[in-house]
Amino acid sequence: MKKRFLRFACGPFFVFAGVLHFVRPKPYKAIVPPYLPAPGALVFLSGVAEVGGGLGLMLPPARRRAGWWLVATLLAIFPANLHMAQHPEAYPKVPGGATALKARLPLQALLIAWVVSASRARRKPSSDND
Repeated sequence: MKKRFLRFACGPFFVFAGVLHFVRPKPYKAIVPPYLPAPGALVFLSGVAEVGGGLGLMLPPARRRAGWWLVATLLAIFPANLHMAQHPEAYPKVPGGATALKARLPLQALLIAWVVSASRARRKPSSDND
């Protein structure tokens, strides 16, 4: 039951996260590393990528490809998390400060594992222990 919920929740989680890029773009622009160009465009593109991947996870024919799309998206946004962890003084409003920013790094690996798990083809249950 818990596994099923986690699979079900992954797509909507990423749709919600992606929509936030459009509803509140300012905090996302603030975390784009300064060595990357066009923060507004990158925030827009990452929002589109998360919404698209999340929707794809909810559609069985697209689930596998959407999972790989989201893994690629999470890897693409990792430099922002790394930059934040390396420069916590630039992000004084983040609750938990440097510790929280460093904790985000392994969180990316957990998100990738969640996406990979959610993108796997559903097995036909032989019994209802899932």
